Amino acid sequence: MIPNFSIRLSPTPRGARLARLLATEQLRCWGLPSDPAEQIVAELAANAVTHGRVPGRDFRLTLYVVGDTLRIEVTDTRADRDPCLEQASPEAESGRGLALVAALASRWGVSEGPAPRKTVWAEVIQAPQFPLLAPEPGFPRSGEWGALSKGPRR
Repeated sequence: MIPNFSIRLSPTPRGARLARLLATEQLRCWGLPSDPAEQIVAELAANAVTHGRVPGRDFRLTLYVVGDTLRIEVTDTRADRDPCLEQASPEAESGRGLALVAALASRWGVSEGPAPRKTVWAEVIQAPQFPLLAPEPGFPRSGEWGALSKGPRR
């Protein structure tokens, strides 16, 4: 089974914040680090709300894990407005979101369709948080009988 999460959210600043919060909680439940995925979700959701908004149409956040890769997808209903990576001027107050996504993600891109939708996606390779060690022979594994301490309760 492929771990996955998908939700439709309102194309508002509140929907973008909720996308980040829900993604962070889902990653926690899967035992995955939230960094840098949390920031990528925040940027892609903010772009969907700012540039992909059509009144009355939601955007969708989808997360799934295949092997060691987390894929983040944000789908909106403005296929006519493709995101483009541009150099923002130092004085600009916005315009750095996709540059941040490009810097944090292993790779990213845009998929079309079905009309009128487009999906902006990013992939993050997840490194193990700790080395996976095999138990020594004769010692119980977690979840097996005897794995928990039999010491006195407090």
